[in-house]
Amino acid sequence: MDMIDQAGRFVLGDRAVTRMGYGAMQLAGPHVFGPPKDRDAAIAVLRAAVAAGVTHIDTSDFYGPHVVNELIREALAPYPQDPVIVTKVGAVRGDDASWNLAASADDLRRAVESNLRNLGLDTLEVVNFRSMLGGGNGGPTEGSIAAPFAALAAMREEGLIRHLGVSNVTAAQVAEARGIAPVVCVQNQYNLAHRGDDALIDALAADGTAYVPFFPLGGFSPLQSSRLDTVARELDATPMQVALAWLLRRSPNILLIPGTSSVAHLAENLAAASLVLPEAAVLALDGMSG
Repeated sequence: MDMIDQAGRFVLGDRAVTRMGYGAMQLAGPHVFGPPKDRDAAIAVLRAAVAAGVTHIDTSDFYGPHVVNELIREALAPYPQDPVIVTKVGAVRGDDASWNLAASADDLRRAVESNLRNLGLDTLEVVNFRSMLGGGNGGPTEGSIAAPFAALAAMREEGLIRHLGVSNVTAAQVAEARGIAPVVCVQNQYNLAHRGDDALIDALAADGTAYVPFFPLGGFSPLQSSRLDTVARELDATPMQVALAWLLRRSPNILLIPGTSSVAHLAENLAAASLVLPEAAVLALDGMSG
């Protein structure tokens, strides 16, 4: 059994993937813009992830832009049956590296076609609609996502996309999207310190829908970071490993996509799949929210 299989698998669309996956965002240059400093190192990380058994890779054509998808194609094509490559649409990058709304039907078709072209695929396995309501950087903002999601649903009917998900959304927006087409995953910010999606995670778990948290160490206060550091020292682990292990324990439908541009750091992250948290550590970590 691969080390990461110790965390089990969960169905994403119609494929059972490793719950420990890989997020490719950090393979682009600073601020997720431009090429990597070391292209060979970026290629090596992708190949190391697949060699370690990872079957879920998260990306987007607006990472770079285009850079990360081109790296994935160079590193992994022709693709074996695994991994499942999940991308997202709904934004474009400005020349100043800004993140800008791109959610019209024409915008989304261009994004889907660009992802297909740069990944070298005929069909995208999973496409997340990334809501940019409220600017997209301050967390989910209520408002209708029906029009863009319906545009993606039409492309799913065409066969360009197999499955759809949503990102940076509220529970109401998940329900709205589900009224248009099946939703196989939700990708939102969630971690030890920020647990606003607790009820949503449990509801999704009950009906077999994957939840993919991002920023596993994002937005911690100094006190929260200190508590996490203490638990990590007691377990002879890194804070990231502990945070990832807690997420895996939180609910069986949680799929992780920690990112890195380093093979050594990748190995550290993947090792979290086999990290067992003692009950005392879980109680300490559970008390970190708020």
